[in-house]
Amino acid sequence: MSFAIRPIEPRDDAAVAAIIRAVMPEFGADGPGFAIHDAEVGAMYAAYARPGCAYFVVELDRKVLGGGGVAPLDGEPDTCELRKMYFLPELRGRGAGDALIRVCMDAARKLGYRRCYLETLTGMDAAQRLYERHEFARIPAALGNTGHFSCNRFYLLDL
Repeated sequence: MSFAIRPIEPRDDAAVAAIIRAVMPEFGADGPGFAIHDAEVGAMYAAYARPGCAYFVVELDRKVLGGGGVAPLDGEPDTCELRKMYFLPELRGRGAGDALIRVCMDAARKLGYRRCYLETLTGMDAAQRLYERHEFARIPAALGNTGHFSCNRFYLLDL
């Protein structure tokens, strides 16, 4: 069973929203200040159809089991944010995270970004190891204006 990565389509909105709403509480990220409450969660295709954005879904056996994308980081010129990258348990450990980060960083470069930022939190240890394998460096404080004041781990990559 191999996975496929493709750009998000309107038909994927419900699946992506369900993934985000299932995975974030698994890691205690369902309170105020987390991305689960972002208005875009229910309409990801439209949110990432804007200039400077790209979002991809990961399918396994033609079922959307994960996704992630990039969008401009408000308040930081030439910097995008790796956003809403979540996988259901049945997709984890198959190499999809490595593949999706490569796709997202290629998209970020094509969109003209020079840096990529991301926020996460304590407890998302596998995700942090993934970011570090891809040369994201942990930084001491948040950048930009994400509105996610409950995140407590921050990373930056020079593209």
